[in-house]
Amino acid sequence: MLVAGGGASGLGAAVDAASRGYRTLLIERHDFAKGTSSRSTKLAHGGVRYLEQLNLTLVLDALRERGRMLRNAPHLVHDLEFVVPAYGIFALPYYGLGLKVYEHLSGKLSLGHSHFLSRARTLERLPGIAAEGLRGGVLYHDGQFDDARFAIALMRTLEDLGGTAINYVEAVGLLKSGGKIVGVKALDREENMELEIRARAVINASGVHAEEVLALDGDAHKGLLAVSQGTHFVLPHAFLPGKTALMIPKTADGRVLFAIPWHGATLVGTTDEPVDAKPEEPRALARERAFLLQHITRYFHRRPKPEEILSVWSGLRPLVRKAGVRTAKLSRDHTILVSPSGLITVTGGKWTTYRRMGQDTIDRAQEVAQLPKSPSQTVNLKLHGFALESSATSEWERQYGSDLPLLCQLSDAEPDPEALLHPRLPFRRREVIWAARHEMARTVEDVLARRTRALFLDARAAMEAAPAVVALLATELKRSDAWRARDLESFLAIAQGYVYEESDPASTPRSEPHRTTQG
Repeated sequence: MLVAGGGASGLGAAVDAASRGYRTLLIERHDFAKGTSSRSTKLAHGGVRYLEQLNLTLVLDALRERGRMLRNAPHLVHDLEFVVPAYGIFALPYYGLGLKVYEHLSGKLSLGHSHFLSRARTLERLPGIAAEGLRGGVLYHDGQFDDARFAIALMRTLEDLGGTAINYVEAVGLLKSGGKIVGVKALDREENMELEIRARAVINASGVHAEEVLALDGDAHKGLLAVSQGTHFVLPHAFLPGKTALMIPKTADGRVLFAIPWHGATLVGTTDEPVDAKPEEPRALARERAFLLQHITRYFHRRPKPEEILSVWSGLRPLVRKAGVRTAKLSRDHTILVSPSGLITVTGGKWTTYRRMGQDTIDRAQEVAQLPKSPSQTVNLKLHGFALESSATSEWERQYGSDLPLLCQLSDAEPDPEALLHPRLPFRRREVIWAARHEMARTVEDVLARRTRALFLDARAAMEAAPAVVALLATELKRSDAWRARDLESFLAIAQGYVYEESDPASTPRSEPHRTTQG
């Protein structure tokens, strides 16, 4: 099996294939989870809004998969309490009933009971939230995880199972025999070297770029995807002190809005804007920034100062198109296509259902390639680093699971490994060394965006930490001074796009009264 694409769907498919005993190779043209899969809202959830849309199949599947994520990777996924504030007269019973149904749908994999909160308890749980018109709230449970770290755990799980993953290798063509695909032409972007890789089954798991890979087959499937963009702000922890997350069930664009604690900061998002372009580094649109500022001001009665917006970042969603349906209403179900040549394409879906997507894809691939039937082993597969108990002293350390003692051993062998990369960041020099030696980090961006989450948490701090990171990485990878200069320059150019700059008049929200209707 050859999988093209190192995001959630590709990694899920590759791990599933390797778990069945198939020889498996995954290639990724940039870095693992470089695109959509590192830019989610960091939630393993069933999708409350899909319940309102009566998409019970998606909700049931996602809730089951949420439970499996927590069971198979407790070092990476954890329970998080959410509160839905109720301002309208009918909001409290409406949300209470819906979330009780949501709880019961999860069955034995439920993370906890939902229940009503008084007005006083709601304000206690969500200090700083707008109090005017507040009637109470509903508390419920969902899952939280760090998407990029989960992707790295999947990559290492693939390796543990005997598979191979390579970043910075791009599929640029398809190998065929008798009209059927027998492999791919690939380009090693680091060495600028062309490769021919043969495989019985080729899986296109390239997310928003799926149509581009399909075009290599002469089967463009134009119009397959409706791409939407979602943007997030990262604010200081003081905006949402405590450990409880906020969920707004219905915003002006029909989306759910979250404010959640994440690595010592507050993550707010997301938006839903249809877009045509698919850049590697999507940038927040002025109307997205204005939308987030308006809702932060509305629900917290305080507009963040520009310097309080620590990072702003956007991701693209590959949604399977349906005529006349807005992107906010499109289902997050996944779709598997088989081209006449035998190319297998998986697209759509969401992070929480990555495992099911992988299982369904490999079920189809083994039929197409006429491989010996072998059942999936991933329902109970423990991911790399699995650990029920941990000596971690921070949320960040906890994610290394059983690797944490090995990470700490670097302290005995490296100069000043415990030193922080930056006073405002929880990451240390040892994480850079570990990323280079064990997690296939090849660039400063790999380290500061995805092996650590520095760029997503505090863009300015990440830029200030970058020179120290490039020096450590150059030593580990035996890079030249010229490489150091190029890689640092490249990272700083990318990182500047994560720095919030209030230069667009559309970013300034108008003052609006707080809504007291059910919506």
